[in-house]
Amino acid sequence: MNTTRNILSSSVALYHLIVMMLTLGQGVHSLPVPTDVPMCTASETAQYRLTFSGKWTQAAFPKQYPVYRPPAQWSNLIGVTHSSDYHMWQRNEFASNGVREFAEKGEAWTLMKEVEAAGERIQSVYGIFSAPAVMGGTGQMNTEFEVFARHSYLSFMVHLVPSPDWFVGVENFDLCDGDHWKENVSLELFPFDAGTDSGFTFSSPNFETIPQDKITQITSSFPSHPANSFYYPRLKHLPPIAKVMLTKIKKTNQIISLPVEPTQSNQLPTGNEIEDKLINTPLDCEVSVWSPWGLCKSKCGDSGVQHRTRYIIMHPANNGLACPLLEEERKCFPDNCL
Repeated sequence: MNTTRNILSSSVALYHLIVMMLTLGQGVHSLPVPTDVPMCTASETAQYRLTFSGKWTQAAFPKQYPVYRPPAQWSNLIGVTHSSDYHMWQRNEFASNGVREFAEKGEAWTLMKEVEAAGERIQSVYGIFSAPAVMGGTGQMNTEFEVFARHSYLSFMVHLVPSPDWFVGVENFDLCDGDHWKENVSLELFPFDAGTDSGFTFSSPNFETIPQDKITQITSSFPSHPANSFYYPRLKHLPPIAKVMLTKIKKTNQIISLPVEPTQSNQLPTGNEIEDKLINTPLDCEVSVWSPWGLCKSKCGDSGVQHRTRYIIMHPANNGLACPLLEEERKCFPDNCL
């Protein structure tokens, strides 16, 4: 309950900070952007509605699925509209201190300062926006933002709660197509590792990665460690853990609007949401290594039997492979028999 209150309080405080920063930055004008990328020639600004949908279900991701303290949920969304020369985050590059704090803790204050500094230094940031946290693995959050020709790119991040330093997001997505704006865009989202924490599981304790790694996408086979919460070696690809819809809407005079309250996971899903919930990722049984062989039980001169055991680490789910035998025996002859 305290975790939920803290996330909601942080979302409200963060929104007010973003509004204040936007108010202070309205007088900043853009500079020309590099010419080695396709230029947007759309004559008018465009306003979009962003709908983030969590698909983090126990059926789709059964391994170590967090059900309490805290349960699976999503942090608030932090987004930026910008030119091509700005990068909020990049795969295969090192995370900034702001991205580190957000990916590990869902705290956005340092990230917001970095965005503000980039806007003042190279004037590549047009707007900052946010959407409220989702208190469950499924559900939706919505917000609106504005773009224009010189700042037609979108980047955002959402932190997985709980997780060591995992997040989903979009990096430098161009909403402009030549002289017009894209009408509707649907993007499937997959988890990323910020490279700053070495935990393998959702609830791993904080263990700093030294030296820091680069941001990498988590897959069903990478990191290739059986303890990894996303390790499903029978799958070629992970199912999407979230989805974002970008819809061009009628332009208003507002650059940023109040986020719509998130759709919580206890509401009845409809349409594609029902279809998404039918994803059942098979989880194979996982067992420990064998114990040492036990004592040989027999009378002197006679053959006997000794046993060894192992235990279940992870029970199978969704028609995954069943558990193998947990006990073995073999014939033996007692040692040191008098």
